[in-house]
Amino acid sequence: MKGDVLKMEGQLVKNSKQVKKKKNFIIKELNDNKLLYLMALPGIIAIFVFNYIPFSYIVIAFKNYNFQDGIFGSPWVGFDNFRFFFGAGGKALQVTFNTVYLNLLFILFDLITQVGMAILINEVKNKYFKSISQSILFFPYFLSWVIVGEIVYSLFASDIGVINGILTSIGFHSVPWYKLPEYWRPILVLTHIWKITGYGTIIYLATIAGFDFSIFEAATVDGASRIQCIRYLTLPMLKDTMVVLVLFSIGRIFFGDFGMVYAIVRDTGPLLQNTEVIDTYVFRALRQTGNFSMATAIGLYQSIMGFIVIIIFNKLAKKFNDGSGLF
Repeated sequence: MKGDVLKMEGQLVKNSKQVKKKKNFIIKELNDNKLLYLMALPGIIAIFVFNYIPFSYIVIAFKNYNFQDGIFGSPWVGFDNFRFFFGAGGKALQVTFNTVYLNLLFILFDLITQVGMAILINEVKNKYFKSISQSILFFPYFLSWVIVGEIVYSLFASDIGVINGILTSIGFHSVPWYKLPEYWRPILVLTHIWKITGYGTIIYLATIAGFDFSIFEAATVDGASRIQCIRYLTLPMLKDTMVVLVLFSIGRIFFGDFGMVYAIVRDTGPLLQNTEVIDTYVFRALRQTGNFSMATAIGLYQSIMGFIVIIIFNKLAKKFNDGSGLF
């Protein structure tokens, strides 16, 4: 008995020493890098205000929210708010599939085009051509999805669309694009690539700029061609950056790009079966019913599923390549 007591006392002393050591380390870290932490303080405050404080409002998903009683005064209804989405007549399966499928297409083709463009631009020797290429490629990123939606409409409109004008001018029949849902997943993917590629390309170019180019020089001296250098040096060295960016994208795989889908597809009924994502479905349902609790419930579903997916893929990334995960 006495031995057990002494053992427990020893463990408590050990734990207290560890806590004290950890506290001293934190204080030393803050003192050594106080300017860096001061610079990061506005971002930390913003994350706390906009990401952590709103956690308390998750209770709306389990309440029959009304403005009179407020968030915490509204009556509890359990999981009733989820029935609108998951119950009979709900579109949970369809819009979830559309959201995940479109995001997988975006992740795959964005990765291919961004890495490919970064490598191609890096291989250009003329610095003026390289700068102009980057600027042209990056410009669409700054355009609003509303503007992009108008551009897409001017291309595919049945009566005034540029594409139908070209088709009829060379002897083909015009295509009623806005009545044929099978075309719109590829259209959304191409539009997303056109707008986002420039941003991702800059990130990969910045990564390439940090490479040790003596390795490439040594490979060239040994007789490696440019294609071989890209295949066996550039791509493997870009792998960690690729994994991190893909993991960031996978973390939001259950969140559709509301701005893009709604600006391009609008309220065109025939297209919704292939393009309706969770976010646009919630918006349309909220606009019709005014039920904030239902919208919050679906948002909670998106967050939980996204969290589960990012945990799984992070573990897979670390399993196949240790050190490649986010955490």
